This record gives sequence, C-alpha cells and structure tokens, in this order.
Amino acid sequence: MPQSPKRSSLKTNKVRQELRVFAGEFIGTFMFLFFAFAGTQIALESGPANPLVSAYNSAAPDVTKLLYIAFSFGVSLAVNVAIFADVSGGMFNPAVTLALCLLNRIRPLRALHSITAQLLAGISSAFFISILLPGPLPVATKLDPSFAVIQGFMLELFLTAQLVLTIVALPASNSKPMYIGAALFVAELAGVFYTGGSLNPARSLGPACVVEFKGSDWIYFVGPVLGAGMGAGVWVLLEGIKGKDE
Repeated sequence: MPQSPKRSSLKTNKVRQELRVFAGEFIGTFMFLFFAFAGTQIALESGPANPLVSAYNSAAPDVTKLLYIAFSFGVSLAVNVAIFADVSGGMFNPAVTLALCLLNRIRPLRALHSITAQLLAGISSAFFISILLPGPLPVATKLDPSFAVIQGFMLELFLTAQLVLTIVALPASNSKPMYIGAALFVAELAGVFYTGGSLNPARSLGPACVVEFKGSDWIYFVGPVLGAGMGAGVWVLLEGIKGKDE
C-alpha cells in the first residue's frame, strides 16, 4: 500500500533533519578539534628540542604552554558550540552525547549517528593537522610518567563529569557556549599536564589513529564514558532532591 504524500513528506523531513545533525556534528567536531590541535602543536613546538616532554611530562610543567593549550581547547569549543548549537546541538563529544541520551534529551538513534560523526571528525582533524603543519603530530594524549594508569583514569572520569554537569545543568541561552568553553578550559588546566586532558574519546582517537595506540589509551575512552554517566547521575540526583523539596 503506497504511503500518503503527507506521511512521505514527514519521513523525508525527518531524514533531512538527521542528516543535518550528522553534518553539524561532523563539521563542528572537526573545526573544534582542528583549531584546538593547531594551538596545541604551536604551543608544544615553541620551545626546546623535546617540547612534548617539557610541556606535558616533566617535574616542572611549562605553565605558559599549558595555559595556551587549555585556552585553545576552551575557546575553540565555545566558538563552535555557538555556531552549531542550533544545527546539531553542538555536542562534539561522544561522552556528552551519551549523557544527553541517558537523560532522554536526544534519541538513541541520533546519539548513535552523532557519535559516529564525532569519531570520524576526530580522526579527520588529526590527519589534516598532521599534513598541514610541519613536523610530527605531538598532540596525542599521554600519561605523565609519574602518574599511575588508575590515577589517569580517575582524573579523566572526574574532569568529564564536571564538563557534562555544566552542559546538562545550564539552560539554553546565548551565553551557554561561553560557560561550556570555560568548563573545558578549567578542566584542561587540571588535566593537560597529567593525562593530556582528553575528556573526549574523539579527541584521543584521532591522534591515536594517525600516530599510534598505546597500552594506556583505554583510559581516554572508558574514563570519559563513565564520567558522562556520573555527570548525568549527579544531575538526576539534584533534580530529584529539588522535586522533593518542592
């Protein structure tokens, strides 16, 4: 039995909407990570012969470089969330997408194809940075030698929970992208030196695919995923308490 024109039109519009979300998440994640990676590479290469060790992994961290890296990620996220919020939601992070899905703010199907777009964009942005900028790609997340794997895992978990809680707690407004960027900036200040400050599986997957995977890379996937659950859970708890008080 043929579909009615009205039903067919609704189905077409739904497909177009999902394609728009997929494209928005891919382009937005690509732009966010492209400029964040570029800023990170500039910071790491503007010093001694082994900039990665001096900035990420040394007894005395280079605070100026760490600030530059944190600022690059925070501002890039804020700008691109502002651009793409009305297109796809401006998630740019599988952990954030998972949290929104757990809170029933987006449907599972949309979450699935958004995560796919984000991961592909992470790989693409790392690849383009590796061929556009001179020298090796030094932006992969890695643990400080003095930091145990379990410590890195827990830090990634808590930092991601903070970012997720910021996103789910704030109401939609023109200033929300600024606060989201500020939340990532603060998290990067705490995390870049010890773990590279991932908070985002797409951010870590890209450089790992372009350069190499390491044995401890699992913390950059499991930590943010569980951190997303923690952030969403804390918000549900707070909302439940609020409801009881009312």
